Amino acid sequence: MNNIISFSVSNPSDVALQIAARVKARRLELNLTQEGLATRSGVKFATYRRFEQTGEISLKGLLQIGFALNALSEFENLFVQKQYQSLDDVLNEQSVTRKRGKKNE
Repeated sequence: MNNIISFSVSNPSDVALQIAARVKARRLELNLTQEGLATRSGVKFATYRRFEQTGEISLKGLLQIGFALNALSEFENLFVQKQYQSLDDVLNEQSVTRKRGKKNE
């Protein structure tokens, strides 16, 4: 799955289903059954089957599946730090890295 397809983000459940659909597509590209991928990843078959149907799985389970699909590097850009476009952007930011947020909402 080298092509980049953006999520149509309307809510977290939709994104989870889209991720499950991408995993299923990759599994089928590799000609693997659900049981075969579950076995390769170390995820219980029932858990994997539920993931494909509902998008629900633990982060650890998703990472195990990503490892089995040789796709762990695709998680690398998840929540990366902000990339600056210019020196002015850097100078406008606080010099101290935040350890806590100020807002409760």
